[in-house]
Amino acid sequence: MTLADSDIVARHAVRIVGQGKRDLLFAHGFGCAQTMWRHVAPALARDNRAILFDYIGMGEAPAAAYDPIRHASLDGYARDLLDVARAVGGPPKIVVGHSVSATIGLLAALQAPESIAGVAMLCPSPCFLDDGPYRGGFAREAIEGLLAYLDTNPLEWSRNLAGMVAGDPGRPDVAGELEASFCALDARIARDFARLTFLADNRADFAKLRHPALIVQCAHDAIAGPAVGRYVRDAIPGSRFVELDAHGHCPHLSHPGATIAAIAAFVDELPDG
Repeated sequence: MTLADSDIVARHAVRIVGQGKRDLLFAHGFGCAQTMWRHVAPALARDNRAILFDYIGMGEAPAAAYDPIRHASLDGYARDLLDVARAVGGPPKIVVGHSVSATIGLLAALQAPESIAGVAMLCPSPCFLDDGPYRGGFAREAIEGLLAYLDTNPLEWSRNLAGMVAGDPGRPDVAGELEASFCALDARIARDFARLTFLADNRADFAKLRHPALIVQCAHDAIAGPAVGRYVRDAIPGSRFVELDAHGHCPHLSHPGATIAAIAAFVDELPDG
């Protein structure tokens, strides 16, 4: 590993678990951290190498490394993901991306197709905005109001968003963990990344993907509903679609067993090489 690689590993708090033929690169969602893969990654690391990291300013990745130019687009976050993939070496990575990281993983595959072997998407959304017949789930006015509320009352915003993302009153532990993670965010990074997450429109990019893809959809998801999951399935040729009888937007936290099974089946069916 070079000095530059070591810097990347430190900057993104990279952690590697297990060993095996496949490299799985776990990419967390908005305002989250690699710790949220703790119910899923160890099981998948029994037969694979699991690579976990934090985006800049989240988890244990220092906010001081935030670059307002590089991180002004999801493409910049895709470059970060690719930096991690290259720094740890090994074969092309299977990106396991949650929510916005499904899009980031897809963008990484388009930027450097030789570095990515496939993309497993948990609750993906190429666009959260309603647009004609496309139902992303939110009117623009609602999203703009949500983002404005982040500026005026970040603590209440974190509580409300955490409840919506968790999506299951019977799982206050999930909502509590998300709220704590959102509250820990650097204010500027939270504001900038929230705008990228909720205002991006990457529908055209999803139609370009030719890598193997898995879409894991929760049947009751207030953030990215089943119609969005089916849109992604239809947009990516040959993709594998699994709908879980689950509530919320974080199946790796609320339904880890079913999530592990879906990812393991996808990984097992990928061609060698």
